[in-house]
Amino acid sequence: MMDNKSVVRVRIVGDEYTLRTEASAAHTEAVAEHVDRTIRAILSSGATVETHKAAILAALQITDELLKERAAAASITAELRQLASDIRPLLPPAKRGEELGAS
Repeated sequence: MMDNKSVVRVRIVGDEYTLRTEASAAHTEAVAEHVDRTIRAILSSGATVETHKAAILAALQITDELLKERAAAASITAELRQLASDIRPLLPPAKRGEELGAS
C-alpha cells in the first residue's frame, strides 16, 4: 500500500511543527500561515492572552469563517439549482437532460 503523505515543516507563533499530510506543501504552508496570522492578531489585540488561549480563540475565529463560507456556498448552490430548474423548461427537449416523452 502506497503512502502519499509528505512531510512539511511549518512555524506557528515561533514554534516549529513537522506535519505529515496528503496536501501539497504549498497548501499546508498557506494553512499554517493563516493560523499564525490569526493567532498573532489575537495576541497583538492589546488584551493579555496566553498563547494556548489565543490558539483556541483563533480556532473559534477560523471555524466561524469556515461555517459562514459553507453556508454561503450552500446558498449559492440552492440558487443555482433553482435557476437550472427555472431554465430547463425553456430549453429544447434534447438539451433538457430528460428522456424524450418524460415530462
